[in-house]
Amino acid sequence: MLKVKRVYEEPATEDGFRILIDRLWPRGLTKERAKVDLWLKDIAPSDALRKWFQHDPEQWLEFKRRYFSELKDKKESLDLIGSKAKKGTVTLLFGAKEEKFNNAIVLKEYFQKRMKR
Repeated sequence: MLKVKRVYEEPATEDGFRILIDRLWPRGLTKERAKVDLWLKDIAPSDALRKWFQHDPEQWLEFKRRYFSELKDKKESLDLIGSKAKKGTVTLLFGAKEEKFNNAIVLKEYFQKRMKR
């Protein structure tokens, strides 16, 4: 099972295995407080895509399309997340203030589509 949560929210036991999926470490957050089990920088959108998007809702559909395209080259990280999710709950952690338009939402959707195949 995959869940999405902002890394600044309080960690909870129901989060299961916590994976930070941002390229940059969240500002002002210590590793102890974040309780991240794994930091997968390479699954994050490229710097160019992240800077282009800037969490602009008007760019959302194009961001998703471009990020889906980038994810095709991230098989190892995708397989790792998938294997953890088969064993139990995995929470994809993100640092953005924007909770509806971020890479964690896209990554979860990518997995949902992948599982249907």
